[in-house]
Amino acid sequence: MSHPIVHVDITGPQEAPLHEFYAELLGWEVRPMGPGYALVSTPDGSPDGALVEGEQAGVTIGVAVPDLAAAVANAERIGGSVVMPPTDNGWVHKAQVTDPAGNVLTLIEDAARAD
Repeated sequence: MSHPIVHVDITGPQEAPLHEFYAELLGWEVRPMGPGYALVSTPDGSPDGALVEGEQAGVTIGVAVPDLAAAVANAERIGGSVVMPPTDNGWVHKAQVTDPAGNVLTLIEDAARAD
């Protein structure tokens, strides 16, 4: 079973300059959704994402999994740790874990991908 990248968050201390940069450099459509957060649509069908205001710059990928609880448990079993437990924010059910090096990975439940 494949677990595709379905979302990318790009974080920086100021969100507005990120809008201009990615819109002009790559032609991405940026839709502000409120203070410190904007959705990004890519024109070629690549994973969409968000520009997020945060203290540290970074990129976090979101990967589709069929069973969020099982994926979180497996991540912990193989050396990861939970940053954000399974959460339903109203439009997506997701969790965040770290890999053994400390990189954050967002797991996004997609029941349609179940075997």
